[in-house]
Amino acid sequence: MLPNQRRDKILELLQEDGSAKVLDLAKLFKVTEVTIRQDLEKLEHEDLIIREHGGAYLKNVKQQVSTFSLAHQENLDKKELIALKCLDFIENGDTIILDSGSTTTEIAKKLKGKKLTVITNALNIALMLGVEPGIEVIVTGGEFKPPTLSLTGQKAADFFKGLHVQKLFLATAGISLKAGLTYPSISDIAVKKAMIDAAETTYLVADSTKIGKSSLASLGALSNIDYIITDKGIQNKDRKILKDNDIELIIAS
Repeated sequence: MLPNQRRDKILELLQEDGSAKVLDLAKLFKVTEVTIRQDLEKLEHEDLIIREHGGAYLKNVKQQVSTFSLAHQENLDKKELIALKCLDFIENGDTIILDSGSTTTEIAKKLKGKKLTVITNALNIALMLGVEPGIEVIVTGGEFKPPTLSLTGQKAADFFKGLHVQKLFLATAGISLKAGLTYPSISDIAVKKAMIDAAETTYLVADSTKIGKSSLASLGALSNIDYIITDKGIQNKDRKILKDNDIELIIAS
């Protein structure tokens, strides 16, 4: 991995987890701690992070948490269309899992008036839906991730053991045929696998800009999911690849 690629991955991880230790990053990227410190120094010089003894944290993360805003707010027009399409697959009486993320947050915004049970690891979604009289909200345990306002780690994954729900609406950072479903944070992998195991049907919700991209940690093959719901910006070559591999594609428009 080239230095600029490694720095991009480090920044992506910090944008997901909020902070990281030099020692952990060195092990993850299989480089020396000196190299990681140089990477963090450059990212700080670019005004993207703040270094501290033994690690670094994302700039403005405290402000994001205090205002309860998500870090990833790009392509909201596409995400809103995807959220609207998801309503076609949510019926009164369903028990669903809403993964953390900006697209799933858009889904949550549109559930007003529904009678559902919603299980989520996203604190912003829980607070949003907890005031709706027809919606029962169940929140996982786990470790708090400030930028995504979510709970993660093994405790969050263990929550799903023995559960059976009708539908999961799963978020992702990148989708590619070679790498499969990918995420910036390794701690999320166990949680997302547990969600998939607990759900009868899994809908992957991802705007078209994430198709063909890959992130740091892989969840596994696209065969883990039943449907991909995306927007009409998906390229024809990507449509063909998904179709050739028997992956059901739903276009929101």
